[in-house]
Amino acid sequence: MEMASWRDCKAWQDAGLTLSTTSNEACKMYDATLTQYVTWKNDKSLGGIEGSLSKLQAADPNFAMGHVIANGLVLIGTGSSVRLDRELDKAIKKMVAFAQSQPLTEREKLHVSAVELFANGQLPKACDTWDQILQNHPTDMLAIKFAHDTYFYLGNQIPMRDSVARVYPYWSPDIPLSSYIKGMYSFGLMETNFLDRAEKLAYEALAINQTDAWSVHTIAHVNEMKADLKSGLAFMKQTENNWKDSDILACHNYWHWALYFIEKGDYEAALTIYDTWIAPRCRSGGTMLDIVDNCSLLYRFQLEGVNVGDRWKEVNQLTKKHVKDHILIFNDAHFMMSSLGAKDHQTTRELLTTLQELAQAPDEDHELNLAPQLGLPLLQAFVEFENCNYDKAVELLYPIRYRIVEIGGSNAQRDVFAQLLIHAALNCKSKANQKLARCLLIERDELRPNSPLTERLMRKTTALHALG
Repeated sequence: MEMASWRDCKAWQDAGLTLSTTSNEACKMYDATLTQYVTWKNDKSLGGIEGSLSKLQAADPNFAMGHVIANGLVLIGTGSSVRLDRELDKAIKKMVAFAQSQPLTEREKLHVSAVELFANGQLPKACDTWDQILQNHPTDMLAIKFAHDTYFYLGNQIPMRDSVARVYPYWSPDIPLSSYIKGMYSFGLMETNFLDRAEKLAYEALAINQTDAWSVHTIAHVNEMKADLKSGLAFMKQTENNWKDSDILACHNYWHWALYFIEKGDYEAALTIYDTWIAPRCRSGGTMLDIVDNCSLLYRFQLEGVNVGDRWKEVNQLTKKHVKDHILIFNDAHFMMSSLGAKDHQTTRELLTTLQELAQAPDEDHELNLAPQLGLPLLQAFVEFENCNYDKAVELLYPIRYRIVEIGGSNAQRDVFAQLLIHAALNCKSKANQKLARCLLIERDELRPNSPLTERLMRKTTALHALG
């Protein structure tokens, strides 16, 4: 990525996306930051996203869209909140004040407003605002990507797909980053079960750019949904060198690779990926995505009866700093896995009590509004399962199983909750719940035929049946 190729003031204006700054350098660094965000890759020659943002800031400290992208990226990382992070709170207020004191375009004003809404936990309204921008500016990549990621956090699978579908025809091949739109669209198609179209588009994107880690990720999901371990394992192996340098997503793609091995029952191979690629990423200041991947994988090992040794202790050191954040219920559920895994009772209690307190006055915070009926029962179910109160865990989980999509994440990520319910039901004393386990496994087998994991659990229910 050489400097000359970044877009200056005129290039942005010609693209119909005027930026309110006279600094070409600021425009170019905005482009560089956006590109790294879309390609999931910190470009070392620029000092990564952080280096690009500080160059942007230095070039024009008053550049409104510079503040929008900087603050938006912190928020989208879901690792800090305006409630607890003084600096972030100040930065958001400063951005809003700047925007009010300058003659910005209508599009830029909406961008400021969307980031402010997200900061206040009003995620659905933020998405509406980005979609409003896209009605008039379908090639505004920042709006597309912020909306895409936020719909993902909301578990709004159809809007996540359609938000990209509406702009897709406008992205001609000459527009920078156009092939990445295929990858984003393919992900939405996959999450809404258009698996063949999703796969076709992802392969089209990879034909244009084989280092597109998000398209690799869609194909990893398609193979996961089909429980096609052979294709999944072969694909990850063949493409590894193309995506492992996308440092923001590489850990997550390795997570998918490890999932195939767990599914297959090859725990050694899965643990090797964990120890070699996934745990070290977290140690070296992992993102929230890396942290939840660590939790999710260790928890799946545990459900499978694999001893993970002291690995939880290390992860818990990272997660316990975040137990009061309550930015996403999805994150909270993974912190719960971690504090339980590390037998850190104090942190487990803190996670529950602080969420209970905040849920009493949720205001317009979307996630806190989900807490009473969804977040708290889900977290409590993990505690009950850990304490061997299996009937209680089923009683909490079963009624909310079709709402768990609302806590966000992908189908593959949320599968851990489906597995938890099945394991809880399998371990129950009550005959009715043991029967429920069998029903859930039959359903699972219908939707993902030939899954070795389902087969292993089926054998357990058969054994129970024989004992009964």
